[in-house]
Amino acid sequence: MKNILIVGSTGQIGSELSIRLRSIYGDGNVICGYYKPPYPDGFFDWGPTVEIDATDIKQIADVVKKYKIDTIYNLAAILSATAEKNPKLGWDVGVGSLMNCLDVAREFNCAVFTPSSIGAFGPNTPKDKTPQDTVQRPKTVYGITKVMGELLSDYYHDRWGVDTRSVRFPGIISNLTHPGGGTTDYAVEIYYNAVKEEKFICPLKAGTFMDMMYMPDALNAAINIMEADPDRLVHRNSFNIAAMSFDPEMLYKAIKKHYPDFEMEYDVDPLKQAIADSWPNSLDDTCARQEWDWKPEYDLEKMTADMISVLKEREVHLI
Repeated sequence: MKNILIVGSTGQIGSELSIRLRSIYGDGNVICGYYKPPYPDGFFDWGPTVEIDATDIKQIADVVKKYKIDTIYNLAAILSATAEKNPKLGWDVGVGSLMNCLDVAREFNCAVFTPSSIGAFGPNTPKDKTPQDTVQRPKTVYGITKVMGELLSDYYHDRWGVDTRSVRFPGIISNLTHPGGGTTDYAVEIYYNAVKEEKFICPLKAGTFMDMMYMPDALNAAINIMEADPDRLVHRNSFNIAAMSFDPEMLYKAIKKHYPDFEMEYDVDPLKQAIADSWPNSLDDTCARQEWDWKPEYDLEKMTADMISVLKEREVHLI
């Protein structure tokens, strides 16, 4: 990667990935495409930025041509719970933006990273240690767009040689970016309530296990897969990656080690619960470990200590 375009650079992943990529490849070599606020603090001071509507192929092509882009990170998406409220928007952004990026990449010889998700699986998928290659019949528009994204990315690679790569992200926990309407966002919100010493109302019931990952590991995965030796890649779109699996009670107990008086109660959101129930409890990431040396650094205890330390130091008042 030399000249990188991030489409959707102000979202949960993009806002932090842009910082990490610029620290590696240089501020001037990472172009941050944005669409609408909110923008991270200092966003327009970090390096080149350009307004991009991911559903407009000409805008993407113009930026790729102007900046001689060789790698596109396509992070434009409408998250799971939000997409269920507006399925057409979820489809237009989730699939339309990918088709645009793939067509531009084909014309200008770019590599493309488009994240998939545990949402690409469904209730008929094996729940525990979900295999790399298995049944994918999601019950949400978000999940359907992710399966479509995996298939389209493989198609463009197999037919036209576009260097497409992706990972299936679990729920991602960030200490920087506000939650954005995802089913796993409770695992972010709970930390902010703990630091503010406020009771947390959990939208998922006890015993709801999902794979989760701390943002630093997610960023490493997004970068390392694109730098991996292509000759080793048997799978491209998309790799299971995993770091930890827990339910709300386990997370609550981990936080209580730091805040003994912290309180949590349940008020289950039927939509989010139904989505969570359709997803795997845990993923088998053997292929990622074998094909490009994937290895996470954070488990639940280490992540919890770091989240609380960062939030306390920043004294952020969120949510």
